[in-house]
Amino acid sequence: MTLLHRSLTLSAALIALAGPALAAPVTLKANPVDDDGRVTLGDIFDGSGGAANVLVARRVGPSVVLEAGQLQALARQAGLDWVNPNGLRRVAVRQGVAEAPVAATAIQTAAAGPVAPVRAVSRRPAARETIIKRNDMVRVTYEVGGVKLAVLGRAMRDAAVGEPVAVTNTTSNRIIDAVAAGPGQAIAGPAGDAIRADALSQFAAR
Repeated sequence: MTLLHRSLTLSAALIALAGPALAAPVTLKANPVDDDGRVTLGDIFDGSGGAANVLVARRVGPSVVLEAGQLQALARQAGLDWVNPNGLRRVAVRQGVAEAPVAATAIQTAAAGPVAPVRAVSRRPAARETIIKRNDMVRVTYEVGGVKLAVLGRAMRDAAVGEPVAVTNTTSNRIIDAVAAGPGQAIAGPAGDAIRADALSQFAAR
């Protein structure tokens, strides 16, 4: 192998090793919020630059909880580097001022003049009201024998409280059979079966 070939090979190896280091460092915002139900990297991190509009979840309730490890992986895919210096396990993103109930909005914008009426959204969805939409990021909880596990996945269908919803684990690509329990929340296992039975009995009693 000539000296030139050796130099080119070494350069290529260095570039390959340096690839991950080229990711732009970002910091987690102190209070991540979104205004339209679309949770993006720009809503969560300071310094996200051109990746600010990358969608990572959809919020259909007052908040959505993301697993820190999965969020870190999504940021890395978008060219961002979040080192999670505090070792967080989860990150909660809440609704912004634009979607807050009218009373809260009026307090924060009283000095700016009249506030257009905003319909307050009930925190407890009615029976058969869709609370999880297809492709929403959903936190699936499974509890058995006193041990509770939670994973983040993507919903494969719309679902109301107590309805079955298949969720794809974004890390392993395995499909989890769960039951919708709330906005961005699903339960698997015996606890999920109990929620489904309770929802069916309430719906039948209406």
